[in-house]
Amino acid sequence: MATPAPEGVLVHFGVYTADLRSGELRKQGIPVPLQDRPFQILAALLERPGEVVTREELRQRLWPAGVYVDFDHSISSAINKLRNALNDSATHPRYIETVGRHGYRFVYPIRSNPLPPPGPADGVQELSVAIPATNRLRVWVIAGLAAVMVAIAIAGLVQIRRAGAARPVRSIAVLPLRNLSSDPAQEYFSEGLTDELITELASLPGLQVISRTSAMHYKDTRKTLPEIARELHVDAVLEGSVLRSGNRVRIIAELVEGATDRHLWAHSYERDQRDILNLQNEVARDIAENIHLTLEPAERQRLAASRPLNPAVHDLYLRGRYFWNKRTASGLKQATEYFQQAIAEDPEYARAYAGLADSYALMSTWALGIPTELMPKARNAALRALELDERLAEAHTSLALIYESYDYNWDAAEREFHRAIELDPNYATAHHWYAEFLAFQGRFEEASAESDRARRLDPLSLIIASDHGVLLLFSRQYDRAIAQFRAVQAVDPNFPRARMIIPAYVEKGMFGEALAEAEKWRRAEPDNAGVWAMEAGVYGRMGRQNEAWQALRKFQQATRNESIDTLGMLVGAYAAMNNKEKALEHMEKAYRERSNVLTALKVDPNYDRLRSDPRFQDLMRRVGLA
Repeated sequence: MATPAPEGVLVHFGVYTADLRSGELRKQGIPVPLQDRPFQILAALLERPGEVVTREELRQRLWPAGVYVDFDHSISSAINKLRNALNDSATHPRYIETVGRHGYRFVYPIRSNPLPPPGPADGVQELSVAIPATNRLRVWVIAGLAAVMVAIAIAGLVQIRRAGAARPVRSIAVLPLRNLSSDPAQEYFSEGLTDELITELASLPGLQVISRTSAMHYKDTRKTLPEIARELHVDAVLEGSVLRSGNRVRIIAELVEGATDRHLWAHSYERDQRDILNLQNEVARDIAENIHLTLEPAERQRLAASRPLNPAVHDLYLRGRYFWNKRTASGLKQATEYFQQAIAEDPEYARAYAGLADSYALMSTWALGIPTELMPKARNAALRALELDERLAEAHTSLALIYESYDYNWDAAEREFHRAIELDPNYATAHHWYAEFLAFQGRFEEASAESDRARRLDPLSLIIASDHGVLLLFSRQYDRAIAQFRAVQAVDPNFPRARMIIPAYVEKGMFGEALAEAEKWRRAEPDNAGVWAMEAGVYGRMGRQNEAWQALRKFQQATRNESIDTLGMLVGAYAAMNNKEKALEHMEKAYRERSNVLTALKVDPNYDRLRSDPRFQDLMRRVGLA
């Protein structure tokens, strides 16, 4: 049962303090105008945190017996005024939750007061209300709505609180921007603006910014900001909210010190969506100033530059990134459609080309199509993006992947990775893919360092964690690889890349575990033919050739009419079955079709029995890995 707030106390929740004795509400010490009835409702809710206060109880508290008013309308109106004062939302409540038509509940738990007790002359007790991260204002570029968030401009809405931060802020996490609109279909917009704000902050020198994938794990979480800061190892957390009405955008941003839960800075921004990029620049510039980052004149000039944007084009781009971030076959296909529409609307919009390059490149390396069809499209999009804006780290990273996986041009790929990391040291994907690049060349010490950087920037990314396991597999650290894959599976038992635990089991001679993992894969994805190719390899390494051939035939039958790149799976299966002729035949075909399966020739232990063959050595030379 929740501990009641005694009569005549100061109650702290987030940036707000309610004095139940004087009837005052303050935000970071600044008075917030609030009429008597909305405050009385707040007091009633704070006196019974976590419990439902019925509308009938509120009626009895607010109006004496014999008074005749439209209670339902009056209570609803007072609740709306209270929510406006607190910048709260009925659909995504931070503080006040509606319980059907029954009543309302204050949703934050009471915690012990961290401040010294008041002197005896004061006679006022103090309580603090903890704020789960889900229910706080999150940092977001709000595209629109001036009406619903009018109250956000109340006195103190924009204020800077420097109150002596205990330590410098050199690392930060941007929590998913909270969509304050009543339309769930607008989630792509708030998520897209979160991504863009992360990218903008990541460009600031001397500031480490946690990547989007890890930040998104805290969407709708009930963890407190100090808990999140500890888990992500950051000094501060930026949270906020986004609202859009037509082409108007509003952002509320708050910076909170992770260790102390102290609010360092808060501000409200409102713009036309055409000015959204300038708004993001302004947020980044304000944060840099308030955490005392030193910006070079060129960086200040970049952040001050005016860059108008077509709202319709920007909207299409955000939709594309929303689906790209799903990292699924269907999501990548939808992403390409939105990026193409954005380019059709504005052929000069560089970021849409970068998104298109990312999509085509991933579709190719994930064997979702034929490389000779997808990679040229990826290259054209990446080059066009860089022609329009040479500073796009995403486009340099995609171009590096194309050079590596399609051209086998390792020098050009490394130059592009270096340029991407120079432009955006916080871009986890650049470090992640560069780590793979280094591992393919057997440069495992460097690869491990880059993988560690990627994991620090995106500590909750399962794909980065899984590919660290692949790095361990390629460097023959099989026990550590298995432990890494199992750690990923503890979070998501069916995460696709973690199925690389099967070849790790095989190299250890743990064939029973490998077959059990394949069976688990089959149950999770009965229509995925890849399991048959993997199973053929397991049986081949076990010396059970009949079962290996049966599994391989099932794979070939299942993929006969599909337009996907099957060469990688066939090469792996034939190599595991010790069928050198078939393996080398399909490797030659993979070379002609520029399949990315050949990038692992030097380090994949599955190819060890082919290494002495002159044909394999010649292929290694042509791929640039000799």
